[in-house]
Amino acid sequence: MADTQTNGAAGAAEQGTQAQFNLQKVYIKDASFEAPNSPAIFTEQTTPALQLNLAQNVTVLSEGVFEVVLALTLTCTAGEKTAYLAEVKQAGIFAFSGFDARTQDMMLGIYCPNTLFPFGRQAISELVQAGGFPPYLLQPINFDALYAEQLRRRSEAQQPAADAVDASFEQASDSDKA
Repeated sequence: MADTQTNGAAGAAEQGTQAQFNLQKVYIKDASFEAPNSPAIFTEQTTPALQLNLAQNVTVLSEGVFEVVLALTLTCTAGEKTAYLAEVKQAGIFAFSGFDARTQDMMLGIYCPNTLFPFGRQAISELVQAGGFPPYLLQPINFDALYAEQLRRRSEAQQPAADAVDASFEQASDSDKA
């Protein structure tokens, strides 16, 4: 007889419970845009530098229901001056049932932020463009790698895998255009 491995969803199905995942709501929890040096910044002749900060927070709302917030902060500087600062907290409410703790944690750390990211990326781009700057398209984020790094940090700190996901990512680039 061949050995078979099951993931959390398949394991739940074999035990008679159907694993279910439900995206209940997607919304912007907070958004802001600042251009502290406008209108003078529009005449600057320097190459802009962009820095993206990304953070994720998971809150338990009730049994099997979670709010996942993906915070995106894009800062553009021109020389020593800040051209703009765009911040969006893109949120979603996700419901889980029938998943084992490990699979649920993985979905909160990978699948949920992957679901929210396109909405946050669009909101950032619209804020930047409405501020009088060229739209900025955030590059895709590898949430699988971020989650793997978070698991590595957890194991080093000997934290249980069921803790709330708190992944953060920082990217700085001087060659990106504003």
